[in-house]
Amino acid sequence: MADLELNCPLPLQYEHIVMAHGGGGRLMQQLLDNLVQPIFNNNILSQKQDSAVITVNGVKLAFTTDSYVVKPVFFPGGDIGKLAVCGTLNDLAMSGAKPLYLTCSLIIEEGFPIEDLKRILQSMQATAQQAGVQIVTGDTKVVDHDSGDGIYINTAGIGIVDENVNISSSRIEIGDSVIINSDIARHGIAIMLEREGMDFEHNIVSDCADLSGLVQGLIQAGIEIHCLRDLTRGGLASGLIELASASSLHIEIDESAIPILSDVGSACEILGFDPLYIANEGCFVLFVPASETEAALKVLAHHALGRRAVLVGKVKSAYPKGIVTIKSVTGVNRVLDLLSGEQLPRIC
Repeated sequence: MADLELNCPLPLQYEHIVMAHGGGGRLMQQLLDNLVQPIFNNNILSQKQDSAVITVNGVKLAFTTDSYVVKPVFFPGGDIGKLAVCGTLNDLAMSGAKPLYLTCSLIIEEGFPIEDLKRILQSMQATAQQAGVQIVTGDTKVVDHDSGDGIYINTAGIGIVDENVNISSSRIEIGDSVIINSDIARHGIAIMLEREGMDFEHNIVSDCADLSGLVQGLIQAGIEIHCLRDLTRGGLASGLIELASASSLHIEIDESAIPILSDVGSACEILGFDPLYIANEGCFVLFVPASETEAALKVLAHHALGRRAVLVGKVKSAYPKGIVTIKSVTGVNRVLDLLSGEQLPRIC
């Protein structure tokens, strides 16, 4: 017994990548903070925004990239192609950018059906056209059978940001209202049910959608936007935790105000998932001054993707520093924390 050592349960130091490193939770944050960020360190990257905002010859541009490995590639409400285009457009939109151009790079497994590839590419083109953007360059690689899991897609996007628009976690202030534009957890649950072949009656489809038009509507209406974040991997909870940490402020949300469709809530309850941590692909969190709350909600309500918009919380204070608390339906407050990984992997 003298040789027994008792240690605090500190995060494990992994020698190899595990699935949780890509899940939007604590392990992914550690990977980025302890490995990626120090190696690529620069002032733009350190801002940790969904898009890098850079100035070229006096013009503000937003630039972003993302990769998509969703399984299955076709799901209720979309497919990997639509997801890739919408996800990149949404990352640009979170900087207040009007998207202009996209890239498309394909990594295709040998044996992947040509007809499925055609369907995916047509979906990408239709989504891009609807958003008023063009896919202008890309790349194609093929990997051996059984080494690529069908198809992976990488997209990058560039957009233009009005010189008067400044959207960043650094602008979050005490007293800000916290608004979400839609119900949560639909995308992750739709993917999981399709993947696992869950055979119970439901009407759950992914919320996968292009949010850039909705954001431009807020900007054109003159709403003073302090911060935006799309709530993809890690869901609402992880997105808010990251923003609370970045701003060193205390964010408080009201659980009873958060919209969750009944079918989604039932699926989460049956399967033991917390909807606060489940990915969305058509939902963002918006920070505006309290005085702008009603105006912002009114603008959102006039758009199809904002009709369920609701005030879910506020920025309370600078202390406790950098945390998110949630008030339950019973009136009990608890602190939200990052999960080690993700409840549902391979959802984007």
